[in-house]
Amino acid sequence: MLHISRALFPARILLIAQGIYFALTGAWPLLHLPSFLAVTGPKTDLWLVQTVGALLLVMGAVMILAGLRKPTPEVLLLAVAGAAALAAIDILFVCQRVISPIYLLDAAAQAIILAAWLAVALFHRHAARHVPPTGRDRFAGHLAIVPQS
Repeated sequence: MLHISRALFPARILLIAQGIYFALTGAWPLLHLPSFLAVTGPKTDLWLVQTVGALLLVMGAVMILAGLRKPTPEVLLLAVAGAAALAAIDILFVCQRVISPIYLLDAAAQAIILAAWLAVALFHRHAARHVPPTGRDRFAGHLAIVPQS
């Protein structure tokens, strides 16, 4: 049975959800380029579309695995920075008329992901302030040496 600690539960669920979204959107141009182009508009550098797709697929897989295990700060940075970068790219290049306005839907999805990460951060901050220390933890910060059990 998969054990997910209560404290990390929101972050793990969000990592898995974001990972699935990234993996699916990354796999789409790799699995069926014609439908991807039909929705997102014509592209001149198809190799670049598939390269970005492969990178998103890998990022998604890393997030899913981290969500199933213990997330590290590096994976959390990948998730948050990845969503921010994609949102910025979507908005910038739609405004410059380089890519189709349909990419604003992805920018909205990335904004929702970023808002969810903010909510998770606030939840963890609040939870950390209201958890009474137990056992040896109650002495953390007060003793230089804590005996091993």
